[in-house]
Amino acid sequence: MAQYSDGRYHLNISDMTSGTRVDGAYSLVNPQVAPKRDGSPYFKCLVRDATGQISARLWSIDPDAAEEITRTGYAWISGCTENYKDQIQLKIEEIKPYEPDDADLAILLPHTTQDVTMMFEEVSDIMRSVKSPMIRALVDTYLDDDQLMRRFRQAPAAVALHHAFIGGLLEHTRQLLKIADASLPLYPELNRDLVLIGLFLHDLGKGYELQWQRGFDYTLTGNLVGHIVFGVQLLGVKIKIAEQALGGERFPLPLRHCIEHIILSHHGKREYGSPVLPSTPEAIFVSQLDNLDAKTAMALSAADRANLKPGQTFSEKIWALETKIYRPDPSSQL
Repeated sequence: MAQYSDGRYHLNISDMTSGTRVDGAYSLVNPQVAPKRDGSPYFKCLVRDATGQISARLWSIDPDAAEEITRTGYAWISGCTENYKDQIQLKIEEIKPYEPDDADLAILLPHTTQDVTMMFEEVSDIMRSVKSPMIRALVDTYLDDDQLMRRFRQAPAAVALHHAFIGGLLEHTRQLLKIADASLPLYPELNRDLVLIGLFLHDLGKGYELQWQRGFDYTLTGNLVGHIVFGVQLLGVKIKIAEQALGGERFPLPLRHCIEHIILSHHGKREYGSPVLPSTPEAIFVSQLDNLDAKTAMALSAADRANLKPGQTFSEKIWALETKIYRPDPSSQL
């Protein structure tokens, strides 16, 4: 059993069953005050640690207290779990802000289960396989940026939706590059170099959009600029460095715009945050692969088949998927 830095033991979320007494620190995800049917306020959130997450409710709260409770992104929570619609839910009895130290973060934040060094080597190898000297020079400006690559290896890919764990951005990017590398031979008319650089860069701005030292949240850059715009701004800086490395040779404007377009359009729709719709074959391919990996990861996370307990058939509704997820693997029931 894991221990906090002060020696107290931590109860993993994956070990909770209905009726489990809880008294410990957890990360808060999407905390908010909402009205009950009678109009009185209650507090709801997801509580998370390195082993999983569950929904939690405090059925009576002073709305003015919520800001203090959520100040650090972590809370010490006392309460009891119960079964609600086939899911374990935590009924909070007492909650107060908690200040974790570095040792606590290893317990309270989820991490990739993959080898980070190996994943980064795979990404680097695929990106160094591009044929265009200009795109290869551009790739090198990113891979040689130690601070940027350190954040790339550490950052989550999202606050709560998909790959929301330390190393999630790297894992998501590696997965996309491997899917593309395997499927691009089926689409020989696509520009392979453009697809690969687009996938590598599409979410790279999340290394500065998100912070993960106090739970997962948005930075000032994330709130005011966002990873899409930041990614395009960073591309402009890196193109200038690549041009210098190429002896002053200028990046062709159509190539620059096509890379920018992939970054700008990868969310697929304006209502999802992209200022333009995917309008090149490569941009459409990148957007669809991104959507495939993100939604598949969300579905697998909601199913959480490794921790499925008797009576747990469906997940809660996943709003990004607009449905609940059937959790059992049907082949395991044969």
